[in-house]
Amino acid sequence: MFADVVEWQEFREDVIFWKWNDDELEKGSRVILKAGQDAVFMYNGRVEGIFEKEGTYELQSDIIPFLSTLKGFRFGFNSGLRAEVLFVNNKEIELKWGTQNAINIPSEELPGGLPVRAFGTLIFKVSDYITLIDKIAGVKKMYTVEELRGRIVAVLDKYLMKWILQEGKDMFRLQASAFDIAEGIKTDLDFEMRKIGISILDFNIQSFNYPEEIQEKINKAAAFSMVKDVDKYQNLSAADAMGKGNSSMSDALGMAAGMKMANKLFDGDTDKSIECPSCDAKIPADSKFCPECGQVVKPKGHFCASCGAANTIEAKFCVSCGQKM
Repeated sequence: MFADVVEWQEFREDVIFWKWNDDELEKGSRVILKAGQDAVFMYNGRVEGIFEKEGTYELQSDIIPFLSTLKGFRFGFNSGLRAEVLFVNNKEIELKWGTQNAINIPSEELPGGLPVRAFGTLIFKVSDYITLIDKIAGVKKMYTVEELRGRIVAVLDKYLMKWILQEGKDMFRLQASAFDIAEGIKTDLDFEMRKIGISILDFNIQSFNYPEEIQEKINKAAAFSMVKDVDKYQNLSAADAMGKGNSSMSDALGMAAGMKMANKLFDGDTDKSIECPSCDAKIPADSKFCPECGQVVKPKGHFCASCGAANTIEAKFCVSCGQKM
């Protein structure tokens, strides 16, 4: 049976190539190429020519001269020719990827390793038609993006492990090193995929995910680092606000007060402290020696002279040790 028109009718963005080989070509046949498609002509499993510009190609006037090495063409092409036409998606295609299972990254804090998942996107393009045909198209009529995803995910874990260990500055804050890790993975993955005729043009890591209990600890540590120097922040905020008017100052002081409250959640009630009589450092109320200068601290007022515990002004005996006040 002869084919009048050869085209990829149901062109899909999620298909990398589709092979036409149902009928025979004859003199009046036409090959139609749409935007985003290239056509590779094959005869007896060998690539004879590649058409890379969209349009309609007449077999007798456009294709035969180009494929002049074929025996059928040299003898006038009076009978049909059983040839194969491979339509290739020539667009840059975006693919979303994600680790199938958590990767256990070696960590001193966790003997069993730190389980991490990663997600992101990559962009690829068919770059070598002959290699693609030799490795993939020779045994398949169609090859999809989903099939390529499976091939990529199969090798991705080892590249993630390699580059996280090489470029990850802090295992609990891998997102800060995401760009360098991604660049390393792109290089290795491109080398691997070129073996089947595909180039990796871009590779991005959108997020690293930790187990819920570890993520909670990371969040708490981040919150603590924000408020642990709250006194300095208060002074800077107040000074900056003075030059911006009362409204800005009110906002800054309100924020500082809020951070001070948050600070108490981490550090406990900071009211139970006294000043060292020698260096004025704030020290716990029950201190007998100043940890800053070593000065002996002599409790006075409502602090017990024996144990340093805080008592009310009216107390006659210490609520902690029973010593007479």
